[in-house]
Amino acid sequence: MSALADLFTLVMVAGGALLFLAGTLGLLRFPDTLSRLHALSKADNLGLGLIVLGLLPQVGSIAGGLKLVCVWLLAQLSAATASQLIAGALHRRKSGQ
Repeated sequence: MSALADLFTLVMVAGGALLFLAGTLGLLRFPDTLSRLHALSKADNLGLGLIVLGLLPQVGSIAGGLKLVCVWLLAQLSAATASQLIAGALHRRKSGQ
């Protein structure tokens, strides 16, 4: 069972790392702020979700697993809030307010 859990962890963490890489490339390559923001927030949230999912079988206790899930949820909440603030500031700047 341990080898299967290790393989699952390896696949999920590698997938999450690839999504982080894709989000970073989107941040560097996309032409405007909203496209960059979309690429970064979506890829990073899914990447972190895959990493947390991959690490859950390696956690020794339920409390440790809940902490990982709480960190992921907090990251989602903060990314959504930051995205709204950046998009709102960009909209206000373009409309001249």
